[in-house]
Amino acid sequence: MARILVFQHVAAEPLGTLDALIRQRGHRIRFVNFERDPGTQVDVGRYDGLIVLGGPMMVSDRDRLVHLQTEISALRDAMDANLPVLGICLGAQLLAHALGAKVGPLAQPEIGWYPLIPTSHASSDKVLGALDQPTPVFQWHSHGFELPAGAIPLASSQRCPCQAFRMNQAYGFQFHLEMEKKLLDRWLHLPAYQSELIAAQTYSIAAIERDTHQHMARLNTLAGKVFNPFLDLIAPPRQRVTLPSK
Repeated sequence: MARILVFQHVAAEPLGTLDALIRQRGHRIRFVNFERDPGTQVDVGRYDGLIVLGGPMMVSDRDRLVHLQTEISALRDAMDANLPVLGICLGAQLLAHALGAKVGPLAQPEIGWYPLIPTSHASSDKVLGALDQPTPVFQWHSHGFELPAGAIPLASSQRCPCQAFRMNQAYGFQFHLEMEKKLLDRWLHLPAYQSELIAAQTYSIAAIERDTHQHMARLNTLAGKVFNPFLDLIAPPRQRVTLPSK
């Protein structure tokens, strides 16, 4: 039984579809909720893998939010130990920063459904190899990152040149492959998220709901094809599991 450490920043950004895949494999999850206990200290050496989720804060907030420095140090320790790591959105930005890459605001936010474009390296990647053509995925971010030195670029989008990368067994995904319909509905009804969406002037709630109906099932299928190989890096499954279309 593998032990997976998960850094969570806000209750509204959980594991999503990853949760079912991990639990069906019989792995143990330890959540560190930095919103509830920002002073938590962690020893990544006690775990078999690390997942860092998204959140509304930015890497540039690290002097104000002490837990971001804790996470950056933990990510560096995980890299030194060659642990499988998955950073999602903010988690990917923290991983890129920990690896020495520049993180900062994009010219335009990406909030809504945007095509994720695989690079020439994606087809041979153990985890993101299922992304074999441009595919709409859900995005919610105004910052991005440059490719860390020595990392393999795996995906891009029109507004964000580096959407995914691999460094050894660590992966950074700027996009929300873990998204599911009930979680997205929750985001669209949270006042803080609504305000950010309105300010971005990129997508309306109605347009997101329309495109979610069109793309969510395909996203969930891709998620299973990507997350299962990542979880295989942590430990082989007792049985292969798949995600239902939602």
